[in-house]
Amino acid sequence: MKRLMLAGILMVAAMSTGVADALCCYWVVGNRATSKCDIVTSNPVVGSDGNVWFGDGPYKTLDDAKLARSTIRACPKDESSDK
Repeated sequence: MKRLMLAGILMVAAMSTGVADALCCYWVVGNRATSKCDIVTSNPVVGSDGNVWFGDGPYKTLDDAKLARSTIRACPKDESSDK
């Protein structure tokens, strides 16, 4: 019985951290089509469609991603849109 309870607790803990990781993060990506840096909520695949030339992250908060975008040299400094 103790084994079953321990297995259940471990399974719930593993599932909750997986859900938290899926909902937590922001990435800064360079978009070739628009020549801008965008903030996205899904892990970017660099080079798959030809538009994303770099991805940086993950960042826990949107503010962290904005700060990171401001320090990346490839990103234009006049960015005001947050996607």
